[in-house]
Amino acid sequence: MTLSEKAAYLKGLMDGIKLDTEKDENRLLKAVVDLLQDMAVSIDDLEDNAIAVSDELDEIEENLDAIDEYLMDEDEDDEDYDDDFDYDEDEDYDLGDDDFDFDEDPVYEVTCPKCGEVHQFSEKELLEGSKPCSKCGELLEFEFDEDDEDNENDEMPF
Repeated sequence: MTLSEKAAYLKGLMDGIKLDTEKDENRLLKAVVDLLQDMAVSIDDLEDNAIAVSDELDEIEENLDAIDEYLMDEDEDDEDYDDDFDYDEDEDYDLGDDDFDFDEDPVYEVTCPKCGEVHQFSEKELLEGSKPCSKCGELLEFEFDEDDEDNENDEMPF
């Protein structure tokens, strides 16, 4: 028997014994039975909502499982590495050109057109526009096209 059915049964008993609702104690009893009936209806509604939410959550979980399975299958298909390779975190691997240090600012070589002296300048020095040759004193001027000027605050184009 559901709560609503039990509350209806109590209301039926109260109506069946024909209580005089003019008396205070009977009015109180009638109010309690009405309250129980209203609470039973509210609880039934909450139970229905809880079942609906549970069903929706089950469906969402199934969808997430399907997405997860799809993504895991896709990752397995995209593996382009050698499964036999055993990577050791403690070992240093040769990654190619060891001469380039990513932490250093780039250095640019400029040859003096007058004496042929090769100078090395940083990006900041090039952006100043000119520098004198240390050998012959010739003024070495650095010109940039419009695209380079737009990038002065960014990186040097190369």
